[in-house]
Amino acid sequence: MVPLVNVIIAAGMLVVVPLGLRLAGVPRAVRMAWIAGAVPGALSLWLPRGPGAVALAVPYALATAVLAAHAATRLPRHLPSPREVAVLTALAAPSVAGVSLLWERAGHPLLGFKPPILALTVAHFHYAGFAAALVAGLVCRATGERRISGAAALTVPCGTALVLAGYFVGDWAELAGAIVLTAGMWLVGLLTWTRVRHLAGDRLTRALLAVSAAVLSATMLLALSWALGEATGIPHPSIAWMAATHGVCNAAGFALCGMAAWRRLRPL
Repeated sequence: MVPLVNVIIAAGMLVVVPLGLRLAGVPRAVRMAWIAGAVPGALSLWLPRGPGAVALAVPYALATAVLAAHAATRLPRHLPSPREVAVLTALAAPSVAGVSLLWERAGHPLLGFKPPILALTVAHFHYAGFAAALVAGLVCRATGERRISGAAALTVPCGTALVLAGYFVGDWAELAGAIVLTAGMWLVGLLTWTRVRHLAGDRLTRALLAVSAAVLSATMLLALSWALGEATGIPHPSIAWMAATHGVCNAAGFALCGMAAWRRLRPL
């Protein structure tokens, strides 16, 4: 499972986030800081846990801090719109991955969570934290910030935050977060399929959007089944199986196809 998770994380660091930062209108200096940290961060995944891996993870953690600081500069003085909430969440989320990676590469638990769980946290906050929130914000803008798209732009960040809180509160709280996040992601998928897809001017972009939207229906159902099983004890997929299905499909089908499609749409 470890090599597969490492590939998923590296794809998030080196492809998904850089594409997303351009879509979010992040300044070039911040994007370059991300690349400068992401390259050694991705290399650190393939070293044994210890000082060498930690040394390579430090620039990545610093890059996530730079991105979070940039998000702070974009905080509006007024009450943020749902789209702004989603985009700001996307920019701040990798900072959780940065801290988690440092402790995971050191081989030490963090707040009671062992290194294998921390590695999964790193992956989640590139995809559920960054990619999902950013796409929710992009969908909200592309559809004219309607009530339903605003609901999607709010429920995805809220669901991600509730899942994170559930790590500390308990399995039932994590299940509640999974339900909220799934609802938001299904709304994003529905709007992408019914509205955004028709904005594309070529077949390839429409196909990429269709794949990105369709993948969500299955992968989020898997996430729900896992969270329900953890809370109730009923049979559910193992973490290794979730990484091979939910993780791979979300990374390749939702995030990579979605970011490529939005890059072709050039919404910003």
